Amino acid sequence: MKKLQVQPKAYEDSGEVVKRHQKAKIMFLCALLFIAFLGLLLVIIFTAVTCNLETCNTTTCLAFLLRLLNSHNTTIDPCDDFYSYTCGNWEANHTQGLNMPLVNVFDVLLEENQLIMRRLLEEPHLGFNSSAKEKAVQFYTSCMNTEQIEARGAQPLEELIDKVGGWNITGTWKETDFNQTLQILMGKYNTFPFFKAYVGPNASDPSTNIIQIDHPEFELPPETQFKKKGTYSQVLRLYFQYLTKLGHLMGGRTDVTTTYIALAFSFISNLQKAVTPLKMRKEKRMLFYSTTIKELQVKAPAIDWLLCLQAAFYPVQLNMSQPVAVHDMEYLKGMSQLIGEWRHKRDVLQIYMILYLVRHLSPALDRQFEEAHQELTDKLNSRATNSETVRAERWRKCLHETSMFFGPILGKMVVQEIFPQKAKDLAEQMFSEIRDAIHSHLDQVEWMGSLARQEAKEKIYSLQVEIGYPESILQTDEVDNEYQELEIHEDHFFHNVVACLKSLRKRFSLRLINPHLQDNWEVPPWSVHSYYSLRRHAVVFPAGMFRNPFFHTEFPSAVNFGAMGFFMAHELLHSFYDYVLPENCLACDMKTLAQRIDCLVKQYESYSLKGHSINGSFTLLENAADTGGLAMAYQAYKNWLEKHREVKLPWPEVSHHQLFFISFAHAMCGHQSPEGLQSFLHRDPHSPPPLRVLGSLSNSEDFSRHFHCPSKSPVNPAVKCHIW
Repeated sequence: MKKLQVQPKAYEDSGEVVKRHQKAKIMFLCALLFIAFLGLLLVIIFTAVTCNLETCNTTTCLAFLLRLLNSHNTTIDPCDDFYSYTCGNWEANHTQGLNMPLVNVFDVLLEENQLIMRRLLEEPHLGFNSSAKEKAVQFYTSCMNTEQIEARGAQPLEELIDKVGGWNITGTWKETDFNQTLQILMGKYNTFPFFKAYVGPNASDPSTNIIQIDHPEFELPPETQFKKKGTYSQVLRLYFQYLTKLGHLMGGRTDVTTTYIALAFSFISNLQKAVTPLKMRKEKRMLFYSTTIKELQVKAPAIDWLLCLQAAFYPVQLNMSQPVAVHDMEYLKGMSQLIGEWRHKRDVLQIYMILYLVRHLSPALDRQFEEAHQELTDKLNSRATNSETVRAERWRKCLHETSMFFGPILGKMVVQEIFPQKAKDLAEQMFSEIRDAIHSHLDQVEWMGSLARQEAKEKIYSLQVEIGYPESILQTDEVDNEYQELEIHEDHFFHNVVACLKSLRKRFSLRLINPHLQDNWEVPPWSVHSYYSLRRHAVVFPAGMFRNPFFHTEFPSAVNFGAMGFFMAHELLHSFYDYVLPENCLACDMKTLAQRIDCLVKQYESYSLKGHSINGSFTLLENAADTGGLAMAYQAYKNWLEKHREVKLPWPEVSHHQLFFISFAHAMCGHQSPEGLQSFLHRDPHSPPPLRVLGSLSNSEDFSRHFHCPSKSPVNPAVKCHIW
């Protein structure tokens, strides 16, 4: 029998399999351990990172989010009407008790700024580190001292009228020389009954200043403002009654007052008819007529121009060859002719001049004068007069008067209160981010030629950027010197106003020889409106804007970029406005640009609001800046996130990107009455706020993506219009 032979090869193969299985198990376990370790590491890193994130848990940040929530109307689909979704409950929370044709976020913010200024002027002062600041506080205090003002009545103005020759309404006119009386009114009391004279930039060289002359400010509205037949006769009657009441308040007898006011009223009506309508002046290029005092004397000889202008612009020395810019030469000719026709009634000319002086200075008298003016204004605007409101709102009047004469001082006070250096630094960093985003985006603007694109890139970095306030207001010594000669008394408001008018006129006059003295800002630091200055190629963002709900150092960056960032981008794009006018961009693709413009014009003209349509051509530049500004601000925000960490939100259903667009829309919240809307559409080149939101977001693919808006929904149309 043969023995069974064992084959060693089979045993060896079996052992190898076992070994391989064991090795695989070990490798699998190692892989599991590695994955577990990696997961644990990621958890640790994520926890460390998120723990280090700042959270929106400060009082300021939480109060802002609550403000957004209270304005929200979550019953509305954001893809149907994002303005109502964001602002649906804003009106109920902010307009109660306010009888105004227009109330919006800007109005509310300005009100808050003014309340801060009121507190700063009224709080106890232990000592002043600035003599000018002390005078500002004393001036405000004298204005609020209604007991003294009421006790004096019209007496301070009566004494002043005697110094300029008197008038027949309350006494006997002393038959003073016509031009000498006009000289006194212009030089001492800043009163310009026949023409307005001031210092402004020279059209041919904006870096220099020139004397500018225009028609005076008429309180009687022109007939062209009233379309209904017969309405203007009622306006004339109301104004005649107002002037008659002024005469009575100054102490005139009824019979004498009525007779002389009727004669003066006839003169005023004829003088106002001499004004050339603004539209006609624009069409005939009459808005800036360059001339000299010598030529003025020939064309309008009733006025002694050198005598009167020398008084108005003292201490600057003038001569007959002094350059002058006239804004309505036809008016000056007509005015001179009318004065010549009334020379035989010199007493009537005197009454007109004194009436103009009374109207100019009556706000510094007792409340009867203010209530008479308020009654006229209310009747012209079909409103009921509430004398209690006039008295209760005294602080507003006093704040306005103080800011008019002591603007730089109040500016410094409010800046130190609301705009710390930390806020200014952040604002400047944001602006740089937005400017860089626009600079980069210019490469994607298809209709711009290479030459125009390069020019625009250079232009955006040559721009003057002024954030918060003019640096000059922080120079205490210079400001003190400016007000050094001014004497203010806490118990005599009328005399303070007269002194300030003279001081103000002198400061303005010096700008003729020292253009650098000019305050280049068109708005005060507490304003809530930014702007682009074409003349200076500058963008200005006042400190009053850098507050809740537009901006705060404790806000999420999404909020700051959505509101304040949008305004920055909007104004920056205005610096390119000339490229949007096809005749100015010869190096551009005119056909493509025209198509882009046509698209945007048609888009906005397809909208209507409360039965009113939009003029897409009239609002074109603002609509282009809105649409492009929102896109640029969002791109800048995304660039910002690559370098900065965002604040965590205690609002889980809203992402930071959604918050950006909510912040943008919330900045537009407001209320407009039908009357207010109609007036807005005729005078404002912006679209109404609800349509600013709708138009800008309808052109934003980023908005539609983050809010998951279906195609062809109201805020996500198939066609999107862009210029930038």
